[in-house]
Amino acid sequence: MSHERALAFLRALPAEPLLSGPTPVLDMARLGPALGGGPRLLVKRDDAIPFGFGGNKVRKLALVAAQARAEGARTLVTMGGVQSNHCRATAAAAARLGLACHLVLNGERPETPRANALLDELFGASAEYVATRDERAPAVARAVARLEAEGQRPFAIPLGASTPLGALAYALAIDELVAQGVVPSVIVHATSSAGTQAGLLAGVTLLGLRTRVLGVSADASSAELSPIVLDLARAALEATGVSGDALGADAVVVEDGFVGDGYGIPSAASREAAQLAARHEALLVDHTYTAKALAAVVAGVREGRFGGEGPVLFWHTGGQVGLFA
Repeated sequence: MSHERALAFLRALPAEPLLSGPTPVLDMARLGPALGGGPRLLVKRDDAIPFGFGGNKVRKLALVAAQARAEGARTLVTMGGVQSNHCRATAAAAARLGLACHLVLNGERPETPRANALLDELFGASAEYVATRDERAPAVARAVARLEAEGQRPFAIPLGASTPLGALAYALAIDELVAQGVVPSVIVHATSSAGTQAGLLAGVTLLGLRTRVLGVSADASSAELSPIVLDLARAALEATGVSGDALGADAVVVEDGFVGDGYGIPSAASREAAQLAARHEALLVDHTYTAKALAAVVAGVREGRFGGEGPVLFWHTGGQVGLFA
């Protein structure tokens, strides 16, 4: 299948109407000068998706939930941390579509739910808690078996909805970006479960762009995360009929120098980036994901590491609910 036919396939994918249109692309006209000048800085505002407090998981779930409905699902089952943006978005999607939702969360059950945990409850999701990340997948399998026995027709969604189909939501997002007249020299975004970065890479490949995609890890090392991104991006391309070999391994760039002391723990760089964004652009970023990605933008501008003919685009993948945890 040619790239033109692959794009036609991509644009025709069944999707639930969780998105109300393209998200804005805005100039960060005050942040650049505050950093001493440099390339034009843009932000793609997926945090501004109206549905369910927005974020990148809404794009993925529009496709994945359509698959679930096509298969006759009655309950969505997924997993994450207590403050998982993905779980919150899944609970919201289930509520909108009239489905039940069951969440497996690692961590302690909060005495008073806040932020995403509060929204999970408001959206009507049931939740069970396990101690560690490693216990989540077995707990999901048990929940699926139990729900099947009860006749609930569960549909399990992997962590972050990071499947080939979920990744294709961000190939579509690249198509959206180009239709907005924006072709950046580099896209910087937060990466963790690999689906967003894989989809961006697939989209850049399908549209024949020279845009670099820089994923800034929120937890895993580059050595651990890069092959996962590559495999998922190639699987996403294969789903459109394009050979995965169209994407070279050297296209996958994961920056793991901004994790700091660990997942969800603010660093000095992420605190500064969050403050700069709020005070110069009235832009809110969370310390788990987007502040660390924005910190990479800040460092890159200051150190003169961004070249190319086009602007640098920070893809804001949401998560600002975490500010209220």
